[in-house]
Amino acid sequence: MNTGENSPQTEMANKNASLSSRRTFLFKLSLLLNGAVGAVLAVPIIGYLLGPAAKGARYNNSWITLGPLSNFPEGETRLANFRNPVTTSWDGQTGDIPCWVRRISGTSFQVFAINCAHLGCPVRWFAQSKLFLCPCHGGAYYADGRRASGPPERGMFEYEYKVVGDELMISVGKMPTLAEEASISPPLTQIAGAHRLSALEKPKPRCGSCPG
Repeated sequence: MNTGENSPQTEMANKNASLSSRRTFLFKLSLLLNGAVGAVLAVPIIGYLLGPAAKGARYNNSWITLGPLSNFPEGETRLANFRNPVTTSWDGQTGDIPCWVRRISGTSFQVFAINCAHLGCPVRWFAQSKLFLCPCHGGAYYADGRRASGPPERGMFEYEYKVVGDELMISVGKMPTLAEEASISPPLTQIAGAHRLSALEKPKPRCGSCPG
């Protein structure tokens, strides 16, 4: 018997060991490739899910310009637009947010969110009647943002603003909330006949037996 030659059993064992080693290598390689593919796919998904929160925290105290003061004449209300800082490049025009800018005088402004305080429909400004009107459910607001009539239970939402140099800027981190009740002093006046009455002034009771 030639001991230098491998027996059939030995050759079969060596072949099985080689196949097992190859299978193990291919299995580990497939795990590595699957893990790499999973990581590549996970990065944009995680970025999509966590991106807005991270950007929101980054822009929590950010201010955005609405343009030079010359864009907003005194005594007028104008529509302005700004870019939402938490949007991405592929958001397109959906990242542009409109707002109403009322310049009272000098550097005194009011910047209103365009959304109605009722259900969020965009309100329109009618200069002739000096009213903001909601086309959805008939909500109406005075020029200073106070509720005039309709379903809304409060005034319009306002942005915090500041004037830097010749630019009007608003805080986009602090979005309008229920705490930002629209108000201005002194209050608007209403016209009754030839007399101007405060909106908060109540008419005096008249005596039925008195002349006139």
